[in-house]
Amino acid sequence: MKHMVLSAMVAASIVAVAPALADVKTGVDAWQRGDYRTAVNEWRGPAVAGDADAQFNLGQAYKLGRGVPADLGQAEEWYRKAALQGHPQAEENYGLSLFENGKRLQAVEWLTKAAMRGEPRAQYVLGTMYFNGDAVEKDWVRAYALTARAAAQGLPQASTAQAQMDRYISLQDRQKGLELARAYERDAGRPQVAAVPPSQATQPPRPLGRTEVPPSSAYQPPRAIPSSPSAQAAEPRPAPPIVRPVPKPEPKPQPTQPAATPVRDGGWRVQVGAFGDPANARRIGAQAAARFPGRQVFYVKAGRLTKVLIGPFASNAEASGACRAFDPCVPVRE
Repeated sequence: MKHMVLSAMVAASIVAVAPALADVKTGVDAWQRGDYRTAVNEWRGPAVAGDADAQFNLGQAYKLGRGVPADLGQAEEWYRKAALQGHPQAEENYGLSLFENGKRLQAVEWLTKAAMRGEPRAQYVLGTMYFNGDAVEKDWVRAYALTARAAAQGLPQASTAQAQMDRYISLQDRQKGLELARAYERDAGRPQVAAVPPSQATQPPRPLGRTEVPPSSAYQPPRAIPSSPSAQAAEPRPAPPIVRPVPKPEPKPQPTQPAATPVRDGGWRVQVGAFGDPANARRIGAQAAARFPGRQVFYVKAGRLTKVLIGPFASNAEASGACRAFDPCVPVRE
């Protein structure tokens, strides 16, 4: 089917396919208006009847807590139904949900499918699993290949993880990993990873301009790992977690020109994430605040999740325009 993206949100973007049933399109239109309850009601019938696009959209609604109470269990179940029908976004989100919920063995199959298609979030998570031997046999060459692919596509967490892996994986294995990454990229038709000269092999990647957040904060830090395979007989040297990004000092605020007109509150906000861990919500809120000068960060409880909202904005159009400054980001009406 031909896919239509409602709003870009990496981890929790609402994506709908041009509908096989009129109710799916009606739900998409309602979502764009901020009428989430109507959208969910329109999607539920087709989803129960087996429409994969409606099932995926319901999964996103339950994950974000829009039109229904936030329910990660329901989100996972609707992702599963759509993934079993070959829905690409559902396959990725289902794998990530399984990982977040501790179902690592089940997650491997779905994360692998998404990673081989070139999806950076799946590559990043699967790379950390191979690095730590988490539900898979430890394979540092494959771990480096997957992480390098995700970093090359602009995922900041993957860039941080790759820099950390540089401290523990030998130069020879890193070069093998980059060769494997380029082979993966040729198969997926994605931009290729550049080779790293030996003189730069231990330097961390340059900071990236985009900020991308995993679908929730449920990723668990991996256990300590030895510095190299040969060090297993000696005292192990623990590595820093490579699943969560390393905290960075908040940038100093830059002087800005006074706003020409005061900020108007039309009831619109932008949502930049929904997290099970309130501390992660605060961290992402602090990172996102600099991208929305003159706006306030709101932390809203929705079941077990803490949603990070920024506003106010006068209209849907103004909120949608502001979302270009941050990814993931979706306009919402409060």
